[in-house]
Amino acid sequence: MPPKSKITREMVIDAAFEIARKTGAENINARSVSKELKCSTQPVMYHFATIEELKKAAYEKADNYHSEYLMKIENIEVMLGIGLNYIRFAIEEPHLFRFLFQSDYFKGATLLELIDAEELAPLLMMMQGSMGKSMEQVKKIFITLFLFAHGYASIIANNSLKYDEELIKTHLEQAYRGAVLAVKGEAK
Repeated sequence: MPPKSKITREMVIDAAFEIARKTGAENINARSVSKELKCSTQPVMYHFATIEELKKAAYEKADNYHSEYLMKIENIEVMLGIGLNYIRFAIEEPHLFRFLFQSDYFKGATLLELIDAEELAPLLMMMQGSMGKSMEQVKKIFITLFLFAHGYASIIANNSLKYDEELIKTHLEQAYRGAVLAVKGEAK
């Protein structure tokens, strides 16, 4: 008889991530994860005492996946590239977008706390380098562009708006230029 394959904690997280990706995080449960892994529910519950813990681990994996996705910037201004990637993510991964940004797992932080999160620091530093502005100015510009991109992404992820990349790119560029002008006006 062949030896039983060992189901690792990482395998359980990967399965939960795939369920969130394919059908939504609300469908993560011991049965769905065990079905994805083609095993009993025992290995799932062995690694995670509760499904809530598993969902948090899947959320963290989704967050890392999202961060990597954002950093794949084409030949464009860094902040605009990130804004477009944020919206593209909502189109290509609507279930993960909703899990990350429209669920109870994304809570406890105000927008100002979000901008100061250590996970965002490398991104802001990269933007600062490309823009030649102070970190305070970069954060102000980022917040404006983030709110604009998040609005577009949310509407698209919930199937209420057709994606028109050229139009969205034009709107993002206008929001970006407006935010830069506002920061320049404050500096005077």
